[in-house]
Amino acid sequence: MTAPGAVPLLLVDDDLAFRKVYGALLHEAGYEVVEAGDRAAARAAFTARPCPVVILDLMLPPDGSVRGGLEMLGGLLAERPGTKVIVASGAGDVGYMLKAVQAGAFDFLTKPLDPDAFLIVVNRAVARVLLERQVETLQASLASARPGSSLIGESPAFRAAVELGERVAASDLPVLITGEHGTGKELLARRVHERSARARRQLLCVNCGALNENLLESTLFGHVRGAFTGAVKDRKGLFAEADGGTLFLDEIGDMPPALQVKVLRAIELGEILPVGSDAPVHCDVRVVSATNRDLKAMQAAGQFREDLFWRINGAEVRLPPLRERAGDLPLLAAHFLNQCAHLGPDGRPKTLSDGALEALAAHPWPGNLRELRHELHRATVLAGARAELEAEDFSFHRRPPAGPPAEPRTLPEKVAALERAEIAAALAAHGGNRSRAAEALGLSRQGLLKKMDRYGIA
Repeated sequence: MTAPGAVPLLLVDDDLAFRKVYGALLHEAGYEVVEAGDRAAARAAFTARPCPVVILDLMLPPDGSVRGGLEMLGGLLAERPGTKVIVASGAGDVGYMLKAVQAGAFDFLTKPLDPDAFLIVVNRAVARVLLERQVETLQASLASARPGSSLIGESPAFRAAVELGERVAASDLPVLITGEHGTGKELLARRVHERSARARRQLLCVNCGALNENLLESTLFGHVRGAFTGAVKDRKGLFAEADGGTLFLDEIGDMPPALQVKVLRAIELGEILPVGSDAPVHCDVRVVSATNRDLKAMQAAGQFREDLFWRINGAEVRLPPLRERAGDLPLLAAHFLNQCAHLGPDGRPKTLSDGALEALAAHPWPGNLRELRHELHRATVLAGARAELEAEDFSFHRRPPAGPPAEPRTLPEKVAALERAEIAAALAAHGGNRSRAAEALGLSRQGLLKKMDRYGIA
């Protein structure tokens, strides 16, 4: 269990005797305590040292007003929203208590304080702080453990795309991420969500090309019981589930035209109509879309609505394909090889020879990051105990074609070459039929098969 001293406390009260008594009580409980006797000292201490738990008297100098104390409470929470502020005040009016709680106070204690009750409330506030820290640490570790979760690369085009996504994340603009399959569009969508004000709410994803029209409509907007065969109960759609968060519409270019109208309405009006229902449902959702298709060309062909295009394209971010960021290949390869380490017999990441790096750089990578991850995964398994991967370990590697065979010199070599040529010609003349070729050559079928094997004739 984490020691109490890991969470320093700020004790703010103009009564020196109160600070001495309750400061000593907190010290005995194992806490580190910072003291302040007025608002100015409290603000200075709070700014200089992060104190996740504050015990605050509302009536402080210079004016001793409750209003001033409530303003200070709001200021502390505005500066550090996660702070647990315990109000300990002689102003025991119920109205003041309610105002303090409404302003964000963790708890309200009325003086004179009961020491045992005081410690219980402080311990509870500290436990909440420690729990929130553990949750944040766990979320960070889960994010780093998720395969391919990092947006890795230093090439100018890639960094420009990521930085643009991070800049628009703070706004509520719809974002359209374009790029080929496997360039990391969903990873960038997650980055936009994580850097937005909606990060504490859900990010939900749907591939618009993976579902038929009816199923996609139900998935997006939900349905009511009896709306169609098999609808045995009400179901919330993703727009409603993502209320307050972000909805990622992957491959939006594959969305059927009839659904494009309904998605447009959902974005414009902030309301949806579940399948089979007459009652609209309001939802506050930020939409991030992605596509590998040319939506402007689809508009010209009447396949994608122009008004929907401008609704989803508050900011367009294009992720470059891997062939345009060859300089990032060593970084990406090291990242994926580290993820694949458990596949080898020694549990260590493989390294790449110079030839393997040259082969990676020369390959066009039509499948982009997905193809790279697959190739390194496969090569790690096939390399076995070998610590270094070679160019030959990749499926796309092709050995240079062999030169023309050397002219036979000796009599046995000349006979073998003539025999091989005759066998090949006979097989070609009879359409590959081995029995007829053997008959034409005056051989048994078994004798022909042995000679074919000897000469490497398929």
